[in-house]
Amino acid sequence: MRSSISSSDRPRAGHAGAWRRFALTFAATLGGAGLFVFLFVVTVDPWDMLPLSPPLHRIPISTNARYTMPVLARSDRFDSTMVGTSTGRLLQPAIMDAPFGARLSNMAMNSATPWEQDRLLRLFLRHHAAPRVVLIDIDASWCFASPTTLSSANRPMPGWMYEGSRWRGYADMMNLYAVQEAANQFMWLIGHKRQRFGSDGYTSFVPPDDRYDLRRVDAQFRGWNFDLRKATGPVAPPLSMPMLRRMVDAIPADTTKVLWFPPTAPEMQGAPGSVVAATRDACRQAVAAIGRGSPHTLVIDFDIPGPLTAARDNFWDPIHYRMAVARTIMNDLAAARAGQPVPPADAQILVPLAR
Repeated sequence: MRSSISSSDRPRAGHAGAWRRFALTFAATLGGAGLFVFLFVVTVDPWDMLPLSPPLHRIPISTNARYTMPVLARSDRFDSTMVGTSTGRLLQPAIMDAPFGARLSNMAMNSATPWEQDRLLRLFLRHHAAPRVVLIDIDASWCFASPTTLSSANRPMPGWMYEGSRWRGYADMMNLYAVQEAANQFMWLIGHKRQRFGSDGYTSFVPPDDRYDLRRVDAQFRGWNFDLRKATGPVAPPLSMPMLRRMVDAIPADTTKVLWFPPTAPEMQGAPGSVVAATRDACRQAVAAIGRGSPHTLVIDFDIPGPLTAARDNFWDPIHYRMAVARTIMNDLAAARAGQPVPPADAQILVPLAR
């Protein structure tokens, strides 16, 4: 018996074929669009880290400095660097280069944990066998470190940029953040976006001085949670000190090393007899011991009672100082580097730089 297809079956078969063609066309279009976006991202290479990207003049583009600092750590434009947190971001390489006889980059990052600072500095050292100067900002991130901050990052961090092969980046570039930053980098390349972050890592992240409002600063201080506990006994050195010692030991012996404590408001320094004051003192002693055990190392403390820290109008909040204070710090660091006296009201030299 001859089989036949009814007229009602033919439209269904036609509809199925049309859906298959639509699905294939949609998949091909989607795949093509995805390929185009991927090629766009890896060609623009927003963080200048991929081996095959064209040699364009890119700039630091991302708010999260964990993505922008690795290219500075690899760059041969610099022979020296600074690492730290936001309390070190206002130091300007353009001002410090001449007195230090160096080409500095500022790789300080907001809220950087000791673990992040260690990874970034080690990346720099892998690409700079004999740096002239390395400055490490010793603030609360070191003196009050916890096990978590010694083993992880505070913000998303692209591990492939810090360890292993840069070829891994091709597998990690297809994400929305990379697409967004590639678009931002592209807009700058074609002249439709202004440069926000300095090519040497320096960027002033505080408002202009003409916008300083002491009433708002006072409100900032009132909203801060200060630790007022009294110390009940001796305080052990911070958990971070073995990591700091390993970092300093990893720097070549002939390199000038500067371990410096940034100034903070008196409320952050802690009252005599408090846990905070005792912890900071234990931190100072431990850092000084590390400095004395390493050649060509200066340890200088700006976090001392005195006019620099006592004046409320020197700060935006309890830990972030104003540009005038940054200039004082840079001048004093240059003086200490040259073996010249530093005003005792500004800072205390815990370990002088051996001449």
